[in-house]
Amino acid sequence: MSSSLSLITDGRQYPQIPTGVVTRALMAMHLGRLGSLNSLEQLRKSPKLSKFVGDRLPSADTLGRVAALIDTGSIRAVNQDIYSQLKRKKALELVGHGLTAMAIDGHESHATYMQCCTGCLERKIGSGEDERIQYYHRNVTAQLIFRNCRFQLDAEPQLPGEDEVTCAMRLFERVVVNYPRAFDVVIGDALYAKSNFFNLVLKYRKDVMAVLKDERRDLLKDAEGLFAGKEPTFVFTNSVGTKIECWDAENFQSWSQVDKPVRVVKTQETKKPVRRQLTGELEQPVVCSWMWATTLSPQRARSQAVVEIGHSRWSIENEGFNELVNQWHGDHVYKHEPTAILNFWLMTTIAYNLFRAFFLRNLKPVLRKNKTMQYFAQLVLAELCSSKKLLACISVPP
Repeated sequence: MSSSLSLITDGRQYPQIPTGVVTRALMAMHLGRLGSLNSLEQLRKSPKLSKFVGDRLPSADTLGRVAALIDTGSIRAVNQDIYSQLKRKKALELVGHGLTAMAIDGHESHATYMQCCTGCLERKIGSGEDERIQYYHRNVTAQLIFRNCRFQLDAEPQLPGEDEVTCAMRLFERVVVNYPRAFDVVIGDALYAKSNFFNLVLKYRKDVMAVLKDERRDLLKDAEGLFAGKEPTFVFTNSVGTKIECWDAENFQSWSQVDKPVRVVKTQETKKPVRRQLTGELEQPVVCSWMWATTLSPQRARSQAVVEIGHSRWSIENEGFNELVNQWHGDHVYKHEPTAILNFWLMTTIAYNLFRAFFLRNLKPVLRKNKTMQYFAQLVLAELCSSKKLLACISVPP
């Protein structure tokens, strides 16, 4: 990991504190899931932290200031190096259908009425005399979906005056150049069912897939009309007992703005009834319906594969944003400056990827048995606090 972190540079000409010291300190903070620069500063007497950092721990103010000067491209290069090593060692297992999906979605990191910076987006909250301007930051993140793990690939900040899809297109163009063979299909929610996004992905010879649910779309109306009254083309039961009925048709011409005829897959899903623990009553089965538009051909992905890819998009919410925010403090504002906010988010994703790789590759199954990832995360923090002198400083007197 130290060799990868050495790729990170910053814009200082004559730094008194080497960039490597700062980056290793920030990585220790993220791996320990401390959640703030001040929390990290409390461990300045830890000999193991000092050994990892390679020097005396910089102050919280210094870490925040230098983080705003770090070259974001060099942080992305570290993540690219981690992916290359995992790929070369065959640590990333493909899903059963053989296609690697890249989920892409927007995330709002924080909102405030008190502070703003040059990268802040603005919106009006309330009306009349109660109307206030709220400042917030958003980014679009890309995640690779594998059978055994999720890999946080890259992120792009949403700029003032642009929408999420425009930001996502900028992110995709960089990702497809840096990771040309990392994924086969791009998956997004209904917001990404736009012709300019589909055409951009097709331009780079990748497939694309998005949720289709806008009732005003001719494509949705034509698909509903074609599927109405017909028997499903494919029926299967997934691993959790949900019965899924599929309707599948290709070569729709209704979306003429897209450079290629699209395929539409619709499902009606009946979830397995659940018995209530308190009353013992069996709940009524829940039925829901989904529809996707995709450029994937039936020869490349059968109906079941399309459904699995479509539902795998939720991993960027559950195992991406949810975990990064609640367990890795991804939304914490370490320094309210646009470059610093992005750099801290990218450093969080690198720590996430490193920890996942450590969990999968360095811990034998017998050690992982009956233990959660949170357990091993606490061991990492305990290692940073294992100094007798430090424990004496933070212990509570009887």
